[in-house]
Amino acid sequence: MENIIKEESKKRGRKTKNQSKEVVINKEQTKFFVDLSNEKKILDLIFSFLVKCNQKSYGRIITFKDLCLYSLSRLTEKDISKVQEMSLTQMEKVQRALDDFNKKTDQKLELGEFLVKKLGIN
Repeated sequence: MENIIKEESKKRGRKTKNQSKEVVINKEQTKFFVDLSNEKKILDLIFSFLVKCNQKSYGRIITFKDLCLYSLSRLTEKDISKVQEMSLTQMEKVQRALDDFNKKTDQKLELGEFLVKKLGIN
């Protein structure tokens, strides 16, 4: 994954609060490896799909690559949104809620003030 996506940094040191990351994709990469050694449930799901797909009388053996290529062609904008949501940490979700609240109410609350208000702590 390190070869695919690199965050390009122009300055060293601490970044400003609202600075977004610039992502550069290496489009010359042609090989992708997926390490699922610690993902037992996902491995079981993949193997069950492969067994089902290969229960046939004709044609070549269906591989994981075939499943991936077919699945990628079926992804919608809604699926992309779900994947993006899965990538967020808990604190990023809280920060997003704070930013949305500040934008909606035209306020500039800090994180602590926002949490006190949302949790109803006096």
